[in-house]
Amino acid sequence: MARVLVTGASGYIGGRLVPELLAAGHRVRCLARSPEKLRDHPWRADVSVVRGDVLSPETLAPALADVDVAYYLVHSMGGGADFARRDEEGARNFAAAAHAAGVRRIVYLGGLVPRGERLSPHLRSRAQVGDILLASPVPTAVLRAAVILGSGSASFEMLRHLTERLPVMTTPRWVTTRVQPIAVRDVLRLLVRCTDLPADVDRVFDIGGPEVLTYAEMIQRFARVAGLRRRLIVPVPVLSPGLSSLWVGVVTPVPAAVARPLVESLRNEVVCGENDLADLLGDHDRLGFDEAVRLALRRVREARVDTRWSSAAWPSAPADPLPTDPGWTGGSLYVDERVRPVAASREALWRVIEGIGGERGWYSWPLAWAARGWLDRLGGGVGLRRGRRDPDRLRVGDSLDFWRVEEVDRGSLLRLRAEMRLPGDAWLELRADTEGGHTCYRQRALFRPHGLGGHLYWRGITVFHGVVFASMARNIALAAVRETAHQRT
Repeated sequence: MARVLVTGASGYIGGRLVPELLAAGHRVRCLARSPEKLRDHPWRADVSVVRGDVLSPETLAPALADVDVAYYLVHSMGGGADFARRDEEGARNFAAAAHAAGVRRIVYLGGLVPRGERLSPHLRSRAQVGDILLASPVPTAVLRAAVILGSGSASFEMLRHLTERLPVMTTPRWVTTRVQPIAVRDVLRLLVRCTDLPADVDRVFDIGGPEVLTYAEMIQRFARVAGLRRRLIVPVPVLSPGLSSLWVGVVTPVPAAVARPLVESLRNEVVCGENDLADLLGDHDRLGFDEAVRLALRRVREARVDTRWSSAAWPSAPADPLPTDPGWTGGSLYVDERVRPVAASREALWRVIEGIGGERGWYSWPLAWAARGWLDRLGGGVGLRRGRRDPDRLRVGDSLDFWRVEEVDRGSLLRLRAEMRLPGDAWLELRADTEGGHTCYRQRALFRPHGLGGHLYWRGITVFHGVVFASMARNIALAAVRETAHQRT
């Protein structure tokens, strides 16, 4: 049993690694900027959580105290122009703090780096983080993977939606690049097994699955596993990484800012140069591409996606204080509030509230919501198509179309924070209440403007909100009535 610290536990890999470490018998602590985002994870009661940030060195000592193995899973995916500086600063802070705390091993998951080729900015930053951690006195294992295949991963979602939505596609030249994908369950197992590495191991390891394929071959193999017809692929030489990421952003739920580092990493051949970690651990079992896709699709269809690429905040949570805090004194705050009595049980109303978004939509003017999503995409935002992790249950930190779940008081309150491009901060609150023995639905949209542009934005869409939010409240109430009638039958 090791005492383990996991950074990035609210992210795609970190959120899946924690239960695997617990199952292996380790004691787990999580470092989180916002511990409340971990509150609803099924493993929360089995771990300790420390509030902290790798960019705030003073918060790292309590998190690393008495830790044997520290997992560094922090990335600035699509995180603005200075992401490389932040990645470098965070890695240096963490390495120094781990050494001071007497940590015996750091484990880092980065990207597979092609040899002798010009690297994309994101891939270069990943490599630099690995170099910084390796340069520390703490023995470090840097695992480098290419495409990770698993339900909810950005790479898998990009591959899935390109294949499912485009029976005929014109594609960039990177579809002919050779890639060595690996199943997420193999990545997780190897990360856990790194706690068993000898104390003197301090190096980089390439990890990959048993097959090397071009991206075009992966599309065709995916189509076959999914029961789709063979796709017609026509490569064209003119699509730059920037244009390619915009194209991916149009076709898939992965926005251009996240798609770009994925696309840039595919310009280069990313194939393992060695298999030393498997030899060192005596662990050579790897899922093939078809089986990895089959398992991922099964989880998607059964709505058992534990974490998604959008699990991490986009791009970062707006600063507090919240307008719902009693002490908020942040100036102007616009509010659109609707209250409706509902001839339904409170439980039925809550099921409708918690099931909002994704495939079910937003209960008003679908074309208007879709248009707002497309405008957000055109502006470089996340758009409306991120959907939901689970069709029925939400937890704090979940992405929900172009919102982020900020609070869930199950049976009573759902508060969402906007992650669309806006000249201000926006929230949407949905409540199921009881007044005088009767069920009541309360809905509040709140907007805190940034400058004159924010004020003009709100005033310009007030009429639109009057129509959309009114019909939304009415239709949610009607859906709750239907839900109650369905339960009675």
